[in-house]
Amino acid sequence: MQVRFLKKSLFFCFLLSFRALAQPDYVRTADSLFAAGVPEEAALLYEQALADGKPATDAMLLKLAYAYEKKGDVPRLLYFLQVYFDRHPDEQVLRRMSDIARVNGLTGYETDDLNYFYFFYKQYGLYLQLLLLGLGLYVFLVLITKMFQKQPILQRHKWVLLLYLTGLLVFVNLPEGYQSGVTSHDRVLLRNEPSGAAPVAETIGRGHKVNILGSKDIWLRIFWNNHLYYIRKDNIWVI
Repeated sequence: MQVRFLKKSLFFCFLLSFRALAQPDYVRTADSLFAAGVPEEAALLYEQALADGKPATDAMLLKLAYAYEKKGDVPRLLYFLQVYFDRHPDEQVLRRMSDIARVNGLTGYETDDLNYFYFFYKQYGLYLQLLLLGLGLYVFLVLITKMFQKQPILQRHKWVLLLYLTGLLVFVNLPEGYQSGVTSHDRVLLRNEPSGAAPVAETIGRGHKVNILGSKDIWLRIFWNNHLYYIRKDNIWVI
């Protein structure tokens, strides 16, 4: 019985190893094509690797951005630059996206207050959180000490501490509530309600960046031109 089980286990391991070897190494082939000076063909293999669940490395993202720039596919170029920027906030990348978008008439990449706030948060958010948390603990310990020493605590100090902790909670959870995406079709319909029967409020093209505030079934709730709309999930590349 044990011998039969051992044989089955060895056969199963051999089968898995054979399947892994039989699968094409898209990334290695794409790297070779990119080094050979054919980035457009390399991009197709990189995309296939991503579709198969291969995690995107920083080098892969930059190569994809370069390939789509050579191909003239500005929306895909901006998408991969945005994914890279989301990992590694850099002002040069932010300005490059803004310049490319402005030349091609695309919006959402402007170097405005919102994007700079997000850039600042991605760079220094952790340090600010630690600083605010340390300050809050210090104030809390001071209040606890006064309570044990039976010293009076002014009511406004309690309210200040409560507001501070509330603000800290919002600040810490801010990234979880922020998401963005790039429109992926030439004709994207924005609706006032999450329904295909709802009237179309506006139609936009491919490559615009939008802020995502939530989802409902097959719909995403987005913020566009100071208004809230709904867009189908298959019409957007989510960052």
